[in-house]
Amino acid sequence: MDFSIREWLNLGVRWFHVFAGIMWVGQTYYFTWLDRQFARLEKQSTADGPAPAIWMVHSGGFYAVEKQKSLGVSESQVRWFRWEALMTWLGGFVLLFLVYYMGSGLIDPDVANISQTAGIAIGLGVLAGGWLVYDVAVRSALGRSPLAFSLFALIMTAAVAWGLLHVFSGRAAYIHLGAIFGTIMTANVWFCILPAQRKMIASAAAREKLDLSLGEQAKLRSKHNTFMAVPVVFLMLSNHYPVATYGNRYAWPVVMFLVVVGWIAAKIIREA
Repeated sequence: MDFSIREWLNLGVRWFHVFAGIMWVGQTYYFTWLDRQFARLEKQSTADGPAPAIWMVHSGGFYAVEKQKSLGVSESQVRWFRWEALMTWLGGFVLLFLVYYMGSGLIDPDVANISQTAGIAIGLGVLAGGWLVYDVAVRSALGRSPLAFSLFALIMTAAVAWGLLHVFSGRAAYIHLGAIFGTIMTANVWFCILPAQRKMIASAAAREKLDLSLGEQAKLRSKHNTFMAVPVVFLMLSNHYPVATYGNRYAWPVVMFLVVVGWIAAKIIREA
């Protein structure tokens, strides 16, 4: 492929990936923040009082948002957000191929003497394996204990980061860790959150009693996504700072520091 064409393709896909990610992460944080505010209001409200509302000001107007437990409009009028996650992941996946799988940045012979084909197989394997391990853990008893799941997530992240840094170049290892988080986030949306929302809408439209567990499952996955979003951004930006991050002799402690700081930042933002 001609170098100039490759560079324009890289630039276009990167712009698409970042722009879609801004929309997705912004919506994720907005709705999780909104849900947390309603949880606080519901604790303060009485059963026979008016439905709590959250008042906001933006773009020269005032907005009052209420949380409904029934569907007051037709299914076609319900707005929901799903394409931003898929578009972000697809953009990132194409970039992974352009920069690493079709380029020369994946393998570092000084780290591991493996073929490009083996490296690609490992890269795709950790993306799929990361989602499977995460999904099984969330559905198990670990998923019902925030503390236990947090410790499990920290240990697994540390183990995967260490393994990637002993197989790929430092830059590719950092990006693949971010890609694992991004894949889990997207799979959460399409395989867990959206199916639960479809069932909720169908039940509400049929005037059936809502299965509250569906909302709880979707809320948990969405919460996890907010905690993964900040480390993903850190890992994306690490490409521009090799001395401080993946090129550093302490690349593994640095990446774990970025992940933990990202989780702390996410908690502060969520509770603001």
